[in-house]
Amino acid sequence: MKKFCLFLFFCSTFSYAQFSINGTLTKASESDWVILYKIESTQQVFVADTTIKRDSLLTNGKKVAIGTFSFNLPVTAKSGTYRVKYRMKGAGFLDFIFNKENISFAFHPDYPEATVLFSDSKENILYSAYLKAFSLKQQKLDSIQIAVLRNKTLVLDAEYKKARTEVVAVQKEFLNRAKGMYAYPFVKASLRENPSEILKTPQGYMSNITTTFFDNIDFSNTTLINSTFLTNRILDYVFYINYSDDQTQQNNLFKKSIDVVLSKIKDPRYKKDIILFLIAQFETISHLESIDYLLENKYKQLPKSIQDQEFITQKKKLFAAEIGRIAPDFSWIENGEKLQLSTLKSAENYVLIFWSTECSHCLTEIPQLYAHLQGNKSLKLVAFAMEKDDARWKEMKNDLPNWHHVLGLKKWENEIARTYNINATPNYFVLDKNKKIIGKPVLLKDLKVFLEQL
Repeated sequence: MKKFCLFLFFCSTFSYAQFSINGTLTKASESDWVILYKIESTQQVFVADTTIKRDSLLTNGKKVAIGTFSFNLPVTAKSGTYRVKYRMKGAGFLDFIFNKENISFAFHPDYPEATVLFSDSKENILYSAYLKAFSLKQQKLDSIQIAVLRNKTLVLDAEYKKARTEVVAVQKEFLNRAKGMYAYPFVKASLRENPSEILKTPQGYMSNITTTFFDNIDFSNTTLINSTFLTNRILDYVFYINYSDDQTQQNNLFKKSIDVVLSKIKDPRYKKDIILFLIAQFETISHLESIDYLLENKYKQLPKSIQDQEFITQKKKLFAAEIGRIAPDFSWIENGEKLQLSTLKSAENYVLIFWSTECSHCLTEIPQLYAHLQGNKSLKLVAFAMEKDDARWKEMKNDLPNWHHVLGLKKWENEIARTYNINATPNYFVLDKNKKIIGKPVLLKDLKVFLEQL
């Protein structure tokens, strides 16, 4: 009987050896699902998914539609930064700390970070309280500093020192409260190095920010690495702190900020993660110069054992035909003569068109473009036909004299078309006399406008 009771006790203990994560969306979500991820370096790793239960809450005598969800994590679940994602785009996720405790929180799905309120979880309650208290004190300090920068006649030294003392006090208080907690590295890393004296010039103010931005961040701390804290700080430093309206200056600032960030990281694998992360960010703004810099000067400097040569090759192919690149070269036979794109010298500008006789849009637009360009002697057209065979192409090209005509067999599998990342026709590229790509209009009307502005 005693053994049976012990068995029941063991089973009961095992069944409850888990932690709950309970969320409430204070506004009904358009989604019926929510996914739980764990943040590991720059990646989010799937943990579980569940449905959002629609419910209502009585507020001021009115029913308000809400949504609730719940996850259960086993006792073996690792501590770290976790994410609940309830939308594919926009403000559709919320990050929080999990450290072997039950968590309950509520938030507005449109403004998750600004509205989240934790009712259960010592870690998150403390960290949220710190962020709120610190933000208020820091904003007060910044407002005094900015007021002086805008009006040099103001004398606010005493007010500045008092505000700075309050910021330091908040930082010290929460560092003491966070000792021994998972949130401690986040509190420590978010400390600002505010100068002891008010700064009198914008240059001095920005210099202080850029030179001290990472002073309290330990890039080897695994808690910070496996969170969005570091990646968010890196994004701020590269894209917002180091900013210029002048494009040439901005290009230089991007390179310098990349150098600073990567100089802080000693672990090669984490450095690789950040390089890939930054490449992805620069892809979104098509900043080829920074992508090239990261690939050639940073990625290739990593230990050979962790490099992926296929990745380098694919990235180079992906951006081979972007604006600012020299158009990938190719040759063809025309009237018995071998011609090459890179050596054409008959015009100030060129339009390279990828089209097909099987494309209905092409059959409509190509004749229109031909008629539109009649008499334009400063422009030459290269028409690259993506075909399965040459029968129909031979006929149609005769209706388009004075153009360079190139036959690209195998259609979508044509090697040159793949180099240009062609996945639809017609596809337009505008080149200067040196064959640098200066435009990629999508529609015929856009091409016409672009050409008129040359």
